[in-house]
Amino acid sequence: MIDLNGKALLVTGGTGSFGQRFVSTVLARFKPRRLVVFSRDELKQYEMAQQFSQSEFPCLRYFIGDVRDESRLARAMHGVEYVVHAAAMKHVTAAEYNPFECIRTNVMGAENVVNAAMRAGVRRVIALSTDKAVNPINLYGASKLASDKIFVAANNLSGADGTRYSVVRYGNVLGSRGSVIPYFRKLLADGTDHLPITDPRMTRFWITLGEGVDFVLSHLDDMLGGEVFVPKVRSMKITDLAQAMAPDLPLKVVGIRPGEKLHEMLISRDDARLTWESQDSYLIEPMLNHFTREAFADSRFKRVAEDFEFSSDANADWLGIAELRSILENSKL
Repeated sequence: MIDLNGKALLVTGGTGSFGQRFVSTVLARFKPRRLVVFSRDELKQYEMAQQFSQSEFPCLRYFIGDVRDESRLARAMHGVEYVVHAAAMKHVTAAEYNPFECIRTNVMGAENVVNAAMRAGVRRVIALSTDKAVNPINLYGASKLASDKIFVAANNLSGADGTRYSVVRYGNVLGSRGSVIPYFRKLLADGTDHLPITDPRMTRFWITLGEGVDFVLSHLDDMLGGEVFVPKVRSMKITDLAQAMAPDLPLKVVGIRPGEKLHEMLISRDDARLTWESQDSYLIEPMLNHFTREAFADSRFKRVAEDFEFSSDANADWLGIAELRSILENSKL
């Protein structure tokens, strides 16, 4: 795990679900010199500052700014060594209805983060991706695929001793804003007599916020630049989640929403030839390879099979009803 004591770092989208957990984790484990929370929502920053005050944590800086504004990013990154890029327009339906806004934030915003980090002399940047970027069928997924490509290719622009960029890609975050769990919770609190599901065959990858933060921190330490890191996460059936939350309620099938997949994928078969496997994760090499991973062909890493793919319906590791119920209770979700 990376040592962030005495270091300066910045997280875009710092007031979101991931950003808040990232900040709380870093403050609990390290004593950074500076920790910049960069986001465009002044209310969330105000609320976050009540929980993490600068008087208690003098390293904290709250920067109002938008990833669409490269000059503001460059100002916020001045003297920063590590950047975690978590800002994005994530709502699938909102992206379909507002495509220009989605592109400005997710694609042009990615370019701005790359350029600002390079200008500021940032050492390492990790961008958060999503399973929806693999074989995308909606604009959100397509925009995040473009973002991934921008961050991977940025290593070819920054030079041998310049900023290094990598990507972390994982599935749905358990209990995050906009996920199905808070939605089901609200329905149950309002006294619903059923739970709506889009399709009884639907499966999803799931990861907790804490696991996502730990995965990012672990690869801030060992990234070379250009990799897409994928954790070995577990799958679940949407019907199992519904039964775990409300075992006595019937389910009502309401149909798949526009842009929604039946199953999710984190690594496609087309990427298998570039993919390495370790005990707890996968690593996808960049297509335009400016380094060699052969040095990692040891006990930690091995090549995957040529027909390998990592999809939520064909996963070997599943969360059942009892375990889902336990996670929900222990996580207070």
